[in-house]
Amino acid sequence: MSSKKGDTIYKFLIIFIFISIWQICSSLGIFDNQFIPSFSSIMTTLWDMLHSQNLILNTGISVQRALLGFVVSIVIGIPLGFLLGGWFSKIDLVAEPVIEIFSQFNPFLLFHIFLLILGIGESTKVVIIAWTCIWPIMFNTVYGIRNMDSLILKEARSFGLGRWKLFHKVVLPSILPSIFVGLRISAGYSFYMLIAAEMMGASSGLGWLLLSYQQTYDIKRIFATAVVIAFLGLIMDILMKFIQNRFVPNRINADGNL
Repeated sequence: MSSKKGDTIYKFLIIFIFISIWQICSSLGIFDNQFIPSFSSIMTTLWDMLHSQNLILNTGISVQRALLGFVVSIVIGIPLGFLLGGWFSKIDLVAEPVIEIFSQFNPFLLFHIFLLILGIGESTKVVIIAWTCIWPIMFNTVYGIRNMDSLILKEARSFGLGRWKLFHKVVLPSILPSIFVGLRISAGYSFYMLIAAEMMGASSGLGWLLLSYQQTYDIKRIFATAVVIAFLGLIMDILMKFIQNRFVPNRINADGNL
């Protein structure tokens, strides 16, 4: 059995044991079902919710918002990383201190500022997701550029490669592992930050749905919605891992580590 298959079986075994202990504790009355329902009852509730258009519609809205904010962060974060990494110019000497300050701003505080400027709409949610996701992508791109093997660059220049070919043939493949680390971190951030944003100012989406169930104290539906959120986060990570392995199969392992 390969190491990859062994790790997958181990992960599923841990999840199975966790769910089994949860179910047993609920059945024996160790857990108060009023606050922590049994896993089977949550799955039954989720099955009932899936038959309604409400859950499916709000899930689609949340996924659309998360993906849009994530794409915006990629479009902004990777070019910023190249600029701050010093590849194209010395802009980093001026921009880096400002970027460092901006990256420390609390996104939950900024959300209220964006609300005042942009209002309660789709743009506010997309902007706050993009703001949160930009930094891991940008900093990992910077890290990849600044930690490139200088000998590789010297050898590539000795073949007379121009600046664009050097970037396309040597630099980009060398830093892709680092970029994908940032992308996978940001992919997780995009969805979970969206849920928080929808709970603070939205009339649709999974975060709003979760808040509405909280207000009516519908515990089973709260847990069922949380399961959907966790599942979507897992799907997002699996998708990013698949894309990562397609582009850099020999540079990063199955867990996405450098």
